[in-house]
Amino acid sequence: MSEVRIAAEPRTTFGKGAARKIRRADKVPAVLYGHGIDPMHLTLPGHEVLLALRTPNVLIRLKGEGVDELALPKGVQRDPIKGFVEHVDLLLVKRGEKVTVEIPVTTVGDVHPDGLLDQQLVQVAVEAEATHIPTGVEVDVEGLEVGTAVTAGQLQLPQGATLAADPETVILQVIAKPVEAPEEAEEAAEEAAEAPAEAPAAEASAE
Repeated sequence: MSEVRIAAEPRTTFGKGAARKIRRADKVPAVLYGHGIDPMHLTLPGHEVLLALRTPNVLIRLKGEGVDELALPKGVQRDPIKGFVEHVDLLLVKRGEKVTVEIPVTTVGDVHPDGLLDQQLVQVAVEAEATHIPTGVEVDVEGLEVGTAVTAGQLQLPQGATLAADPETVILQVIAKPVEAPEEAEEAAEEAAEAPAEAPAAEASAE
């Protein structure tokens, strides 16, 4: 996974008022923690943070005055209406160390025509090196029949990643399609029952 470099400024003002002032300047308040260090309060450029967070488990290189660290986003607060980033918690990581993260689970192919795909989990927890976190894991569901289930332990994880979730956890299964009632036939029968009886056609009288 490539690094995203983001400029970081040490932050010395705190509280709601200070945070609002930072956001009005199109910046984001953040906290960096981990490895036994005292939490480091930072200010980051808002637009760059928003772009970086589009990548799951993005690895961020924080560079600035007194700051040169690698970090992973561990908590993101967003405005519930506008969606912009209000605050970010960052976990300090080192090259070579293992971290536990959740990666996306996607599917390829189509299940058997008689079934429907029921994906119960869209992410799964794995352990991987902090600088080599996989972008996700694919499950080939082509032709899977009704009753088939795929558990976390059956996932073909990318090289270097190990499962951190319960291997018996069901990721997806194929369920039977619901039986469709013959609605058209029922509607036709109802219409016929409700229609008024037609009067017999009058016969022409002989003159």
